Amino acid sequence: MNRIVVLGAGESGAGAAVLAKVKGFDTFVSDMGAIKDKYKELLNKYDIPWEEGGHTEEKILNANEVIKSPGISNDAPMILKLKAQGTPVISEIEFAGRYTNAKMICITGSNGKTTTTSLIYHIFKSAGMNVGLAGNIGNSLALQVATEQHDYYVIELSSFQLDNMYKFRANIAVLMNITPDHLDRYDHCMQNYVDAKFRITQNQTEEDAFVYWNDDPIIRRELDKHGLRAQLYPFSAVKKDGAIAYVEDGEVEINTPIAFNMEQEKLALHGTHNLYNSLAAGISANLAGVKNEDIRKALSDFQGVPHRLEKVATVRGVHFINDSKATNVNSCWYALQSMTTKTVLILGGKDKGNDYKEIESLVCEKCSALVYLGLHNEKLHDFFDRLGLPVADVQTGMKDAVDAAYRLAKKGETVLLSPCCASFDLFKSYEDRGDQFKSCVQSL
Repeated sequence: MNRIVVLGAGESGAGAAVLAKVKGFDTFVSDMGAIKDKYKELLNKYDIPWEEGGHTEEKILNANEVIKSPGISNDAPMILKLKAQGTPVISEIEFAGRYTNAKMICITGSNGKTTTTSLIYHIFKSAGMNVGLAGNIGNSLALQVATEQHDYYVIELSSFQLDNMYKFRANIAVLMNITPDHLDRYDHCMQNYVDAKFRITQNQTEEDAFVYWNDDPIIRRELDKHGLRAQLYPFSAVKKDGAIAYVEDGEVEINTPIAFNMEQEKLALHGTHNLYNSLAAGISANLAGVKNEDIRKALSDFQGVPHRLEKVATVRGVHFINDSKATNVNSCWYALQSMTTKTVLILGGKDKGNDYKEIESLVCEKCSALVYLGLHNEKLHDFFDRLGLPVADVQTGMKDAVDAAYRLAKKGETVLLSPCCASFDLFKSYEDRGDQFKSCVQSL
């Protein structure tokens, strides 16, 4: 019996372990940290042995294949030992793809992928299609393949997941944009990160579709490098350069494969960035054969994504918006661009090699004050203090950050949590950071 070892026992790892067990593999799970109780219960239910708080080498190095959590770096000591002895290391998505014939709609990008993924899933689900939501959101793809049966999967893919995918094929691949992010995981080399994102197109055939933002200079530059075989479906804010989806005279237009239009003002999501999300979702649904009337309805009644420009409350004339999912500079740029009032910006956290020049002009234009929230705020001071805005430095947690922002904000202004950074210095996740922000605002 072939042996599969799963490293990391979160949503991805636990699901992969269940699928491996169901398919008859000798399965073992190892996690350097503590495993959540719900995943222990799942592993125990399927009689899968596991360990936490460290790796036992002899139980791992004898694997025929290893499934790695996307959170584990490719240069982690155990991964290097596995590679040195020639043991294949793959992702949960790669493994799950072997055991389903469902159509795969896969979305990546530095920004917008969660909203676009959620919106595509909403369209499919509203149209009555048998669809699963997986990847960075939803339940583990592997667990769904093991325990359910869907005709379609809508999958959000991070660059880390794409790194360890080799034969997996996306029937519809969506690339929203590419801006600097996670460079600490890519040797601070932008091209390495770009190459990771373009892995979403690998293994596509002439029968497949590649949907992408036509105005992204990096994507445009890279198109000829990757030997793309899929049919191309570029979208843009306006009609130009061969885009097949755009806005003209207040109408959202999709020209192919089936002509589609709707009034832009009826889109549930507003702002330029959300227009791109809606265009990409509309094209994907169009390609999958969803009826125009179903696409229109779903694009007009979508409720949005938590932690992405989420309106929290207005407290004595001060508006609070939770954009905790903005874990890179470009995402914060889109958030600031959408602000219609003067803004107190809360930013900071675990820096991933950020270059803040991208938001400098918007900070000068839109912001009335800044709150630095993180254990190490030196880089923020070095860049932003020279702009002359009032600044508060907070290293203690969200309550003090919200209190500081509230003191700095004037009536009619907005407090925006859009951190530009990962959350792991003070919070468990961006969701935890956003939830704490909302709780602190509600307590004002």
